[in-house]
Amino acid sequence: MSEAALVLEDGRIFRGEAFGATGTTLGEAVFCTGMTGYQETLTDPSYHRQIVVATAPQIGNTGWNDEDDESARIWVAGYAVRDPSRRSSSWRATGTLDDELVAQGVVGIAGIDTRAVVRHLRERGSMRAGIFSGDGLAPADELVRRVLDQPSMLGADLAGEVSTASSYVVEPDGGQARFTVAALDLGIKSNTPRMLAARGVRVHVLPASASVEDVLAVSPDGFFLSNGPGDPATADAQVALTRAVLEARVPTFGICFGNQLLARALGRGTYKMRYGHRGMNIPVVEHATGRVAITAQNHGFAVEGEAGEEFDTPYGRAVVSHTCPNDGTVEGVALLDGSAFSVQYHPEAAAGPHDAADLFDRFTASMQTSKDGHA
Repeated sequence: MSEAALVLEDGRIFRGEAFGATGTTLGEAVFCTGMTGYQETLTDPSYHRQIVVATAPQIGNTGWNDEDDESARIWVAGYAVRDPSRRSSSWRATGTLDDELVAQGVVGIAGIDTRAVVRHLRERGSMRAGIFSGDGLAPADELVRRVLDQPSMLGADLAGEVSTASSYVVEPDGGQARFTVAALDLGIKSNTPRMLAARGVRVHVLPASASVEDVLAVSPDGFFLSNGPGDPATADAQVALTRAVLEARVPTFGICFGNQLLARALGRGTYKMRYGHRGMNIPVVEHATGRVAITAQNHGFAVEGEAGEEFDTPYGRAVVSHTCPNDGTVEGVALLDGSAFSVQYHPEAAAGPHDAADLFDRFTASMQTSKDGHA
């Protein structure tokens, strides 16, 4: 194994051995607390341009398979682990995690004290970083300079880099469509259209550059804003599209990045979090019911607001519907008439808990209510 180094922008360096492809990669260092689901994490477009540090000490036990991808490729900029499994213990495995990282050119590092990395990031916040191995290794001051030369995630406009180039359709299970949804792909995960299809929804997945004319051309019963990477403050075109859809009174549902865009469309601001929420055991309180759900999350930006806060919008009164009891972060917003709502977490949760899967039922119910009102 060749030597490797994880270099943070504040000069802290963690030395280990190469894992996956050798070379150089740059990105924002973040940590994920999930004990399982590394394949879903690596293929989640929301992790584009991020170096993910796994808190679970052993990664790769079940290898890599052809079924669990959340997109067509690995999106993380790099992967940092403590103890990678060299063998796969799963009948579904087509190879090892290391093999797949090499095949897709993803630079990683192993053998470092990931607990120390996470403690460092928790105290100082997510920051620019790089993984260097093989010919990429250089004197420490040169490595730090290369890390500092890359742009920050603050102000990064990334949704267009992960979105589909052309629209496509996911047909409902059984072929009979109860509803049609226009889904804006800002980094959509594969399981989201599947969850909708299981409820009889035909999903037209549209590029991030779609116009309101593109949306209305599919005669949608509902509009969906997907998860995705980057700073929501840069997504002015998608916010304008969301406002046009709200004006057309199309029922709207957003997840993660989509929550931030809906909130912006309703007049709220967003901000960059210190180190974000990334994991599969994060509690969320729904204030209308007091119900607590354990959720999967992946976000480094959040919406401004307070628990249960109501506010005026051009589309009617709205409310901060959900918050995280750990730190008070806004986890959902909604119009009080039920025509638009969004959550910061992942109810499709692949992998992760299924506590919030009924939000897809809520979306179909809002579409039915809208249909009944126009009958």
